[in-house]
Amino acid sequence: MRPLSFIGFMGAGKSTAAKQAATALGVDVIDTDAVFEERHGPIDEFFRARGEAAFREREAAVVQESVDRAASSGAVVSLGGGAIETPSVRSALGRTTVVWIDADAETCWKRCRGSGRPLAADREAFVARFAGRRPLYETLAQVVLPVAGAVVPALPTIGALPDGARVAWAHTAGGSYPVVAGHGVRTFDAGAPGRAFTIADASVRDRWAPDADHVVPSGEEHKTIATATELWTALLGAEVTRGDHVRAVGGGVLTDLAGFAAATYQRGVPVVQVPTTVVSQVDAAIGGKTGVDIPMGKNYVGAYHQPRAVLCDLDTLETLPEREHAAGYAEVVKTALIAGGSLWDAVKDGGPVDADVIFACARTKVQVVGADERDGGRRQVLNLGHTVAHAFEALSGFSMSHGEAVGLGLLAALRLSGQDALRTQVRELLASRGLPTTITGFDAREVVATTRRDKKRVGDTVPFVLVAAPGDVSHGHHVDDASVVAAVEELGRAS
Repeated sequence: MRPLSFIGFMGAGKSTAAKQAATALGVDVIDTDAVFEERHGPIDEFFRARGEAAFREREAAVVQESVDRAASSGAVVSLGGGAIETPSVRSALGRTTVVWIDADAETCWKRCRGSGRPLAADREAFVARFAGRRPLYETLAQVVLPVAGAVVPALPTIGALPDGARVAWAHTAGGSYPVVAGHGVRTFDAGAPGRAFTIADASVRDRWAPDADHVVPSGEEHKTIATATELWTALLGAEVTRGDHVRAVGGGVLTDLAGFAAATYQRGVPVVQVPTTVVSQVDAAIGGKTGVDIPMGKNYVGAYHQPRAVLCDLDTLETLPEREHAAGYAEVVKTALIAGGSLWDAVKDGGPVDADVIFACARTKVQVVGADERDGGRRQVLNLGHTVAHAFEALSGFSMSHGEAVGLGLLAALRLSGQDALRTQVRELLASRGLPTTITGFDAREVVATTRRDKKRVGDTVPFVLVAAPGDVSHGHHVDDASVVAAVEELGRAS
C-alpha cells in the first residue's frame, strides 16, 4: 500500500481518521500541524504575527518533509485544511494515496467555532473558504470518506485499489460499502462472502460476464415478478446460501432486478453490483433501491438492500450503444443540477461524460443516500424529473427508455420551477446528445393521472422536486394539476 495522506477542511476529522488508520496499519502518524507547531510555535499566533502567506510557505516545507518520511516508512500523514492550496503540496501528494474526509460545511463550522482558529472567526467567511477549497479536494482525492469513522472498514479496499481507480465510500444505516470507479475494476475483490452467483444481462454476457450463472433477457419488459421468480429458482437450484453472494452485471434494469432477487431470496443475501451503463454507474446501482415493475407502475414492488460493493468499470462503457450513452446523459444532467458546483460546471457547457464526471455523479449519489437512506427527506431530490418521467414510461408500455423519459421529465420540472433560462440550457444539452425534447401521442391529463399512482405519493399528494438553481434543489412541493398539464402539453410543442 502506498502511504496514505488525509485532506479535508478544518474540523472534518482528518487527524482522527489518520490516527485510526495508523493504528490499524501498525505505522506512525504524522500530523503536519503538530510538526509545524513544534518548529514555529502555535499556528494561531504565527498566523496573526506573520500572515497567511508566510504560514503557507513554511507549511509546504513541513508537508514535503512529512511525505518524504511517509514514503520511506509507510507512515500516515494528516494535513492542515488549507495545505492543498499550495501547488508544491499538491505535487508532493502525488506520491501518496489521498483520502478526503468530506464533512459538510455545517459540521465543520460547529466543530471549529469558538476554537480560536484564525480562519474560523466569521461564519460567512468560513463557508466561503469551504466552498473555495472544495474543488481542490475533489480533484486530489482518490478516496472519499464521509466520516472519519469509515476509514478502518475502508482500508482493505484502499490497499487493493488498482492504478487510477477511485473510491467513494457509502455510509448508511443499512450498510457501508465502496463505490469503485476505474478501468478494469469489474474483477476487483470486494470481499464479498462465499461463492459468487453471477446474474448478467444478455447484452453484456459475452463481453463482460462470460462466466455468468444465469442470463436475463435485455429490456425493461423483463423486470417483472416472473423474472424474479426465475432468479429465485436458479439461486435455489445452485444451492446458494446467505453465506454466498450475487454478482449482478448489467445496466439499471439488471441491477434493480438482481438486487431485488438478492434482497428477497432467503430474506437477503449480499450483492455486488457491476453496472455496465452510464445510467447504472451514476445512479441505478448505487443506494440500495431494488425492485421490479408491474403493468401500472415502475419499480412498484421492491426493497432497500444496500450492496456489498459497486464496481463501476469504465471499460464497459466503451461498447455501449449510442442510445444508451444518451440515456445515461439525462441522469448525468439531473445529478449535476442537484450537485451544482464543479459538477454542474463540468456538464453545463456540454463537456464529455468522462471518468471524472462519472465519479463525481457517483459521489453525489453516495452523499445524498448517506444522509437519507430510505427517502424520508433529502434523498427525494434524486427524483428530480422522475415523477413525470415514470408516467411517460408506464404509458408507453416501457418502450420509452428511462433516460429519454427523464430528460423530458427534467424539462417539465424546470418549467414547473419557473426556471426558463435554465430549462433552455438543459434542453440544448439534451438535444446535443440526441435525446428527445418534445413528445407526441400522450394525453397530458392522462400523464397527470398516472403521476397520482407514483409510489412516492403521500395520501392524495404527489410531491414534486423543484429547482431554484443548480445546487439548490428541494423536494416535497405541491404542484396543482393545471400547472403539470401545461408543462406536459408544452412538451408536445416544438420550442
